[in-house]
Amino acid sequence: MSELGLCSRREADEWIERGWVRVDGQVVSQLGSKVLPHQKITIERQANAEQAKRVTILINKPVGYVSGQAEDGYKPAFTLVNAESRWKDDKSPEIFHPKQLKNLAPAGRLDIDSVGLLVLTQDGRVAKRLIGQDSEIEKEYLVRVKYSKPGRLPDDQLKLLNHGLSLDGKALQPAKVRWQNDDQLRFVLKEGKKRQIRRMCEAVGLKVIGLKRIRIGKVALGNLPAGQWRYLQPDEQF
Repeated sequence: MSELGLCSRREADEWIERGWVRVDGQVVSQLGSKVLPHQKITIERQANAEQAKRVTILINKPVGYVSGQAEDGYKPAFTLVNAESRWKDDKSPEIFHPKQLKNLAPAGRLDIDSVGLLVLTQDGRVAKRLIGQDSEIEKEYLVRVKYSKPGRLPDDQLKLLNHGLSLDGKALQPAKVRWQNDDQLRFVLKEGKKRQIRRMCEAVGLKVIGLKRIRIGKVALGNLPAGQWRYLQPDEQF
């Protein structure tokens, strides 16, 4: 069910336990049941209705907040999601309710020292689209850097940032990296290894001074103020 993009694995378990899943018309209530490729999986209307209630939130994460669980005394980004911090220009008709915080999880990471667009979602389909193993969604960043040597970063090192670097013994996918201005690079990646951009920059002698994510797929950070959030619009797609 997860591989077909119907839901997350956690949602699948929940739906099966509730009797909301059928295989060839027969209700399946046993977790881990095998389904053959030619068999048809159908979902009861209750599951679709519950899934439609799940929200996806876009937040402009400030420095000092972690993406996921609280760690080392730092607060997780979802603690910023409340009625008062909702962006006044949010056009969504959705009404905020504290129950929307239940199972709200980050679909991707931003380091504690990084800022910008962070997606929090209750919808397993959104999470799979953004951080699933086969995800091809682009993430775009503005990265302020300082070169550790005299002069400017040589062109061959900029080419290395685009393609040719390895992390943890594995070659990185091609990226799109170009100068935005004298001390700022624009990165577009399709993968998200831990502290990837910082480590890529270190490999060519650059120190990251600031990092801001400004786009995920077709969804841009735009004018969303730091520390505020809005709902993903029904007509927006990553």
